[in-house]
Amino acid sequence: MKIPNHNMSMLIALILATGLFNGTIGATDDHGMQGWGINDPYNKYYDLTKYEKFRAWVVAFKAEPPMPGMSPGTIMVVKTETQLIDVHICPTWFAKPGDMGVKKGDRVKIKGCRAEIDQKEVFMAAKVKKGDYFEFKVRLTKSGKPFWTMTPEELVRQGSTANW
Repeated sequence: MKIPNHNMSMLIALILATGLFNGTIGATDDHGMQGWGINDPYNKYYDLTKYEKFRAWVVAFKAEPPMPGMSPGTIMVVKTETQLIDVHICPTWFAKPGDMGVKKGDRVKIKGCRAEIDQKEVFMAAKVKKGDYFEFKVRLTKSGKPFWTMTPEELVRQGSTANW
């Protein structure tokens, strides 16, 4: 059976975002969770009252800890009309820069929250959307709960109800 390209992109996004691709379905295991837990200081920077969305161009990716003492995170550097922004995506064990389905030069729509971490303004992503059919989702929109802290059952539920 041949799957149309736009449906294949949606399927890949679903697999990556739910952690099935790399065997990370046990997201609550300690795969380098240092600092990435639901009750860790980093996650407390995600403030739903500051939820917003914007469009930008992808300029680069990097893998580095978002705060001292944390394990590395996947960070996407984007350019808007007026500024460069570091967009924090997730721990690198959950998705490396090459796993996201987004590449340098892509135009993306990003949803999430702005935060000031170590005197630097960053954006903590909930979703990264490219075009009409591809969305990489890493947090619940209504609560901000990170996918990497979810149980396998929660991840499966998110995969079956997301707007892919």
